[in-house]
Amino acid sequence: MRLCMWQVKRYFYAWVGALLLSGCQAPAETATESPSGATPPNIVYILADDLGYGDLSCYGQTNFQTPTLDDMAARGIRFTQHYAGSTVCAPSRASLMTGRHTGTSYVRGNYETGPRGFGAELPLRPDDLTLGEVLQNAGYHTAAIGKWGMGMDGTTGEPFKKGFDYSYGVLNQAYAHYQYPDSVYVNGKREAVPGNQGRRMGTYSGDLYTDEAIGFIESVPADQPFFVYLAYTTPHAEMLVPEDTLFQRFAGQFDERPFTKGKQGGGDSADYGPDFGAYGSQNQPFAAYASMVVRIDRDTRRIKEALEAMGLADNTLILFSSDNGPHAEGGAVPEQFASAGPLRGQKRDLYEGGIRVPFIAYWPGVIRQPAESDLISSFWDILPTVADLAGTDLGDYRTDGISLAPTLLGETDRQQEHEYLYWEFHERKSTNQAVRKDKWKAVRMEPRGPVELYNLKEDIDESENVADDHPAVVAEISEIMDTARTLHPLWPVKD
Repeated sequence: MRLCMWQVKRYFYAWVGALLLSGCQAPAETATESPSGATPPNIVYILADDLGYGDLSCYGQTNFQTPTLDDMAARGIRFTQHYAGSTVCAPSRASLMTGRHTGTSYVRGNYETGPRGFGAELPLRPDDLTLGEVLQNAGYHTAAIGKWGMGMDGTTGEPFKKGFDYSYGVLNQAYAHYQYPDSVYVNGKREAVPGNQGRRMGTYSGDLYTDEAIGFIESVPADQPFFVYLAYTTPHAEMLVPEDTLFQRFAGQFDERPFTKGKQGGGDSADYGPDFGAYGSQNQPFAAYASMVVRIDRDTRRIKEALEAMGLADNTLILFSSDNGPHAEGGAVPEQFASAGPLRGQKRDLYEGGIRVPFIAYWPGVIRQPAESDLISSFWDILPTVADLAGTDLGDYRTDGISLAPTLLGETDRQQEHEYLYWEFHERKSTNQAVRKDKWKAVRMEPRGPVELYNLKEDIDESENVADDHPAVVAEISEIMDTARTLHPLWPVKD
């Protein structure tokens, strides 16, 4: 990709700033060898926003195709039991970034804080170790591009304070609802996006973020590994997308229910909070949703092809996932495309459809025997995984995760497994909790209420509650629900 002069200057100043900053900090613990016995890999983590488990054709989607991700899954590892950190944005991303589940993490919900209002989420604290900090301290050049949602400018959670040498995107996650942002934050400073004036004009968010990611990768010195956290804002509402040939491929194909700004329209989201009136109107939200997903696939191809062109593909691990299940906002209807696949529920549910997400690992130089993994894994596993791959350790920092490096390296005989996974969710009248333990999945809709129990090996859509048949399992999981969490002043258990 040919860089514009403003991009060259931007990456140069970011690099120089990182060098100056490193001179004021403790020396980095540079990793010289990874578990694979080679130079530590470059890592690109791509995160879609509200993409359902069934939205990729390699996970069963038949209404549209995602050939790039399908190919990466076929040549890499496709995980079938991978879970997001939460069922909504901020706590899920915080779980990914810090390696902690919502019972022990600091950010446990979409919490609006201070005078900045809606979308100005609770910031990460100085002692919340992040993926960026782990890899930066291991000698990586790091970038956070796209949607952040873990700290506004001037707070302890803005990206450059959490281990990222370069950052570009939207800090306020509500502002990420707009697919044509008129401004972004670049290394903590707000900048106008040239040509973006109005909600349907200029450069589309996915194009902006993909360009920035490629430009950053091209700017990194050849002898330095890099980490890119690339967080797209699609296919989250608003359901606006360029009406180009990609959109026209789907236009007119579906029995559409137009969405009008200021009205719910489409999915049944009335129980989930205030009216989503900020979302732009869309006469063909189903066509827009399909186009959004296919654009993510196309953007991933651009990243992949750029790495190949630079000769970096074999030593670059690309991870792809989504922050939670599919949404019913802005005119989207998850049932239209079976976006949750065979799973029950959607975004804001702790049933499988709200938290089980696609997860693909692609690493051509290492993953030489493609596989499908049913390992039960989660967002909070990513931090110990990247530390393992970078050849560094986490010191005294506590994580709830396990390293997935053995699975990625084809050494499944030494792969550790979780005793259980735990979630809690606070946006309904009572605190919802869920536990995954072996084949069992339990959901409790209120702290001292009945536990629903499902055998996922036989009942993936959680249609048959077998709690009465397995009292010992219910008792064991109830104990986990009562003890897995730490107290939090902002998120007490609601009866």
